[in-house]
Amino acid sequence: MQLVECVPNFSEGRNRDIVDNIVASIQSVKGVKVLDREMDPDHNRSVVTFIAEPDKVGIAAFEGIRTAARLIDMTKHHGEHPRFGASDVIPFIPISDVTMKECIEISRKLGQKIGEELNIPVYMYGNSALLDVRRNLEDIRNKNFQYEELSKSIGDPKWKPDFGPSLMGTAGASIIGSREPLVAYNVNLNTTNLDIGKRIAKGLRAKDGGLTFVKSLAFFIKEKNMVQISMNLTNFSKTPIYRAFELVKLEAQRYGITISDSEVVGLVPMEAIVEASRYYLQLNSFKTDQILEVRMME
Repeated sequence: MQLVECVPNFSEGRNRDIVDNIVASIQSVKGVKVLDREMDPDHNRSVVTFIAEPDKVGIAAFEGIRTAARLIDMTKHHGEHPRFGASDVIPFIPISDVTMKECIEISRKLGQKIGEELNIPVYMYGNSALLDVRRNLEDIRNKNFQYEELSKSIGDPKWKPDFGPSLMGTAGASIIGSREPLVAYNVNLNTTNLDIGKRIAKGLRAKDGGLTFVKSLAFFIKEKNMVQISMNLTNFSKTPIYRAFELVKLEAQRYGITISDSEVVGLVPMEAIVEASRYYLQLNSFKTDQILEVRMME
């Protein structure tokens, strides 16, 4: 069976009714299965994970984006996480019997449809990027360039959207693309010193000389009263979770800081957790097919 995963990030993590409505609109498309939904009040952001066949996944994403545009007003939105719009980042990931080329086509068709029918500016990123300078997500949107800054700059030729108008409404803009599976992974530190957190995050980032396939930012999480190192591991088989965790711990020790806990955001491939178990339990010869549930599903 052909399956594509879509993991849209919506700029609402506090109002459950709004998120319920968005998820319901996604599920309204026959054949769609919602696997997970997570709300984060500090980041004021929700991540929804769903799968569908190639001809349905773009339709479901469109319905979710249309509902989010109606219910979320970016002029009133505040949160720790960088954001451009109500439907902020929408990636498509090949899962079963689907090529990356097909996901690129799905994402670009969706981008055009959103721009034309919803009048929302759309920027294509990742493998779907139409401009090389927009291939990396952080080169489009980051802590220093968000909804407010784009609202002022969207008329600049540099910020001309790939699809849709050069005009920002209350739904903001959307960033749509395609990518390989990644692991969203956070490590919480026993400190309130954000400056130290930023130094640790910089030490992790691939572009700053850290670990390959790691993107990281530091946030102060008010609800926990601690600093969080938020990471995307874009290739968990080459830079595994345990390696990222150990480098955070090593860098934190420089400042006399310990780790409180860590968390996976959304879903994680089983092999990523198995690899962490191999490392910490020294299960060097352990194989995935030794897992009871895996054998039962064969």
